[in-house]
Amino acid sequence: MIVLKFGGTSVGTAKSIKQVVEIITDIESPKIVVLSAVSGTTNALLNISNQIQGQLKDDALLSIHQLHHSYLNLINELYTTQKYKERARSFINAKFEGIKTLINNAEESTVEYIIVAQGEIISTNLVQMYLEESQVASSLISALDFMEIDENNEPIIPVLSEKIQPILAKNPNQNIWITQGFICKDSKGEISNLQRGGSDYTASLIGAAIQAEEIQIWTDIDGMHNNDPRYVDTTFSIEEISFDEAAELAYFGAKILHPQSLIPAKENNIPVLLKNTFSPEAKGTIIKNNSVKNGVTAIAAKDGITAIKIKSYRMLLAYGFLKKVFEVFEKYQTPIDMITTSEVAVSLTIDDTSNLDDIIDELTPFGKIEVDTDLSIICVAGDFSQNKEGISAKVFNALKEIPIRMISYGGSNYNTSLLVKTTDKVSALNSLNQGLFKEKMSLV
Repeated sequence: MIVLKFGGTSVGTAKSIKQVVEIITDIESPKIVVLSAVSGTTNALLNISNQIQGQLKDDALLSIHQLHHSYLNLINELYTTQKYKERARSFINAKFEGIKTLINNAEESTVEYIIVAQGEIISTNLVQMYLEESQVASSLISALDFMEIDENNEPIIPVLSEKIQPILAKNPNQNIWITQGFICKDSKGEISNLQRGGSDYTASLIGAAIQAEEIQIWTDIDGMHNNDPRYVDTTFSIEEISFDEAAELAYFGAKILHPQSLIPAKENNIPVLLKNTFSPEAKGTIIKNNSVKNGVTAIAAKDGITAIKIKSYRMLLAYGFLKKVFEVFEKYQTPIDMITTSEVAVSLTIDDTSNLDDIIDELTPFGKIEVDTDLSIICVAGDFSQNKEGISAKVFNALKEIPIRMISYGGSNYNTSLLVKTTDKVSALNSLNQGLFKEKMSLV
């Protein structure tokens, strides 16, 4: 059995939903299909939730009406028969009437989760109805019946496996199961969501729970690219990449995946295939353990970085200094991306500045503090374990015209991170592309 996940753009229009169904039916293997909400729906529902919780009743009613109307248009385009158009309208009308009733329950702590969950519930029901109209045998199963998180908001795969297996066993000859991504129930049995990684995470968790042969993530681009196509013209799709390299790229800016979503697949040695819904004939990118080692694999960039430098002679030959520094960031729940040290200074970067002023206040007694903003981290991902062919030299030679603020090398065998001013980011990406992939680009 395999797991297929389709994102919001893949189910964003009637035409794309029909394309998704064609892909599903063309694959012979038994499959669980995980669907996101229709593109734009989650943001619209979050807006409605904020309006309801802010007691903006008229604004909420208008937003509900607008989203409701967009779905009525989708229904008219998606279904052919009057029977299924009426059935879908009845379902949609009931869902939006249910959302309206929450206007009078704005103080309930779960209002936001209940409202946002309707996106995936709606998309899966509409697709299931379309499959039925197309006379394709399938079963709709609710993620709320098996996807659960504990008191620390962490899913427990053995529990998921224990709950989903009997559900699948009810239809042993079924070839297609449709379910929701993102949503789940918390330890109290109330509606919640997975937050990190969303529907990708759901697909990975289900894959681990059923020991799937493969997990397929279908989006709107041809797999993972060697560089950011928004800023570099001559990029190409990577055919194969390791989980470690993909996780580095996802964390440092490659938006196609959330790094958290890869963990269950990696731990259970399940390959993840990235494919393009709108170009299914393209090879895409396969992510797996023990991938081919090809030196530098890809480059990504992460914006919105702030660098903090702490200079103090109290560091010299001292122990416990860095522990005290890290405790400040732990106190304010602020992750650190990069760190470099010398005998008398430590520089580190963060991307969450919501508590920056408080952090600086607590760091000031340790020494002189310098703060730089408007920075970007360039992640060069690949296999650096043996540094064959002078990979590091090629990286730095490509950036000889770019001022580099910080370098992190050696913390991982799969990543070299470089901090530059955001104004130099595009130049850095293009210079690295030319310096590291010139030969491969000539073959594309």
